[in-house]
Amino acid sequence: MIATLADGTIIRPLATHDERADAVRLQEDTWGVGFTERVPAAILMVGTKIGGVSAGAFTPEGRLLGFVFGLTGLRDGRLVHWSDMLAVRPEAQRRGLGAALKWYQRDCCRAIGVETMYWTFDPFVARNAHLNLHRLGATIDEFVPDMYGSRTNSRMHGALGTDRFVAAWTVSTDPMPMSDNSALVEHIPVADDGVLPDAMQVAVRVPSDYFALLDTDVERARAWRVSARRAFLHYLNSGYRVTAFVPGHDGHATYLLTDGGS
Repeated sequence: MIATLADGTIIRPLATHDERADAVRLQEDTWGVGFTERVPAAILMVGTKIGGVSAGAFTPEGRLLGFVFGLTGLRDGRLVHWSDMLAVRPEAQRRGLGAALKWYQRDCCRAIGVETMYWTFDPFVARNAHLNLHRLGATIDEFVPDMYGSRTNSRMHGALGTDRFVAAWTVSTDPMPMSDNSALVEHIPVADDGVLPDAMQVAVRVPSDYFALLDTDVERARAWRVSARRAFLHYLNSGYRVTAFVPGHDGHATYLLTDGGS
C-alpha cells in the first residue's frame, strides 16, 4: 500500500535493510542512543510477516522523514493492532505527518480485518493528547502506571516514570473526536492535591507544557505526576471514562472524567 500526500510526501512500507536501519537511527535521534525501548531493524522486518506495519514517510527523493511500527495479534479473541512506535524528524513536524502515518497504519489494519488499534501516550503531553483524542478520535481504554518501567534512558521520558494512557481506536467504524470545549470543564469539581471528589463528573488537570516544567522545576513536575496518577487510578478503576480534553484552560490542560454508570 502506498499513499501520496498533497506536499509530495510518500508513505509506504520500509522496503530495504537500509530503510529499516534509518528508522532505528531516527529512534535514537528522537529518544536517545541509550533508549531501552528501541525497536531493532530485525523486528521492523519480521513484524510485517505476521500482519504488522513498518512504514515510512519519504520525500520524493527517498529521504526518511518519519516512520510508524506496530504488531497485529489477538486480544480477547479479536484481531487487534498495537501501534508501538511513531517518530517524525524535527524539521518535518507540525505538517501533519504523525496523523498521516496513523491513518496509513489504520488503512493497512482495516485491509486485513483488524477491529481496533491500540497505542500508548503520556497523559502529561498535551500536544499528543490533542492529536490522539481530537484529531484522530481515539478513546482512553485504561491508565497504566510506569508502563515501560521507571526509567527508559530517554531524554524525553526523563526520570519521573512512564505513566501512560492506552488509547483505543476503532478501525471498523468512523472515529468520533472528543470535544475540546473549555466550557465543559467549567464549574466541574477538580481532583487535585489529594482531593478526590465524589461527583458524576470530575476534572483532572495536567501542566499545559510539561516539558518546560520538567526543565525548570522537576519537583513540581513530580508533584503533578503523583496527584494525577492517584486521580486517574481512582476514577478509571471505578468505572469513570475520559470524555473530553481541553488543551489549554487557565494555564492547564484538563481531562474531563465522567462516571460510566451515570
